[in-house]
Order: sequence, then C-alpha cells, then structure tokens
Amino acid sequence: MALPQQSYTEHTAYSYADYFSWDDQKRWELINGEAWAMSPAPSRLHQSVSGRLVYALFDYFKEKECEVYAAPFDVRLPDKEEAEDTEIFTVVQPDISVICDRKKLDDRGCIGPPDLIIEILSPSTAAKDLKVKRMLYEQHGVKEYWLLHPVDKIAMLYTLTKENRYDKARILDRDDILTSVQFDRLNIALHSIFVDE
Repeated sequence: MALPQQSYTEHTAYSYADYFSWDDQKRWELINGEAWAMSPAPSRLHQSVSGRLVYALFDYFKEKECEVYAAPFDVRLPDKEEAEDTEIFTVVQPDISVICDRKKLDDRGCIGPPDLIIEILSPSTAAKDLKVKRMLYEQHGVKEYWLLHPVDKIAMLYTLTKENRYDKARILDRDDILTSVQFDRLNIALHSIFVDE
C-alpha cells in the first residue's frame, strides 16, 4: 500500500496492518484511520523533561507490577476486544506510557489503553495533544493523562471519572508536587522535572 504523502489524510482509512507495513523510516500515528506524520526529533528541552520523568517513574515502579515505556512505543487502541490488525484504526506513540496489565503487552507494544499516558507539549504537537488526543484517551478509558509544557513549566493532569469522562484539568506549576490519583505515593516535585536550562 502507498504511504501517506501528508501529515493528515481525509479520504483513506488506514489500519494497523497498513501502518505496520510502512517502511519509509518515518514515524506515524493513526487516529481513527487518519495518518499523522510525527514531528521531527523533539527539542533538547523536550528530551530533558522526558528523561527526568522517565527516571522518576522507573524509580517509583521498579518493584511494582506496572511497566514504563518511552517513545517510540506503539499503543494500539482498538474499538473492540480481539481486533485483528486490519480492524485497528488508532495507533499512537505517547511520550511516556505506564501499563499495569501485562496481558496488554506484546512484542509490538501495547494493545488497549495504558493506565497513564504522558505527553510533553511542543509547538508542532500542542493542538493535537490538547484536543484530539485528550478526547481519544478519554474515549478509550486511559485513567490518567498528563500534559507537560516544558517552556511554560506547567503540567495539566486529567483523571477519568466514574462516568468515563475526564475531570477538569488540575493545573500545576514548577513549585507544585505532581501527585497521581491512582498510584499511591507517586509524587513528583515539578522543580526536579522543569530544571532551569
């Protein structure tokens, strides 16, 4: 199958089977069958924030059941259980994913919603992360969604309610402690993540 020629296609619904066959050495995401080209390599600041977060999460989860994965790592979000590759139309590569149900993991990544997804905002992805992916993760039942803005040094935390909707975002700044709702004593001092460069 031909590769998408642009970052967003309206007329063709691509599946994970298509995505998995692409060999152009570029990174793509599929959202409801639409192909989105990943931006060029993240900035140094983005990578710095990501590295510190991954380190903090690895330290917290080191003797627990959950697994921490940093991008590139495929998260397939099928609309039904036991979906074939040709029936999966959403594949994303969050900056960081935490998966506690190991049955969701296979050699190609994760199938089903992670327990926690973290995206680090950059100018080229901010709108998609703030709107499109927030709605997508809510729809698929991701329990916590954290967005970090490395330039403004703020974090926005969304938590899934019993009604399967995200609460209004908790907004934190560099002086706050980021606290997980679902993971006991997962507390991250944001000044240790948003280090002055």
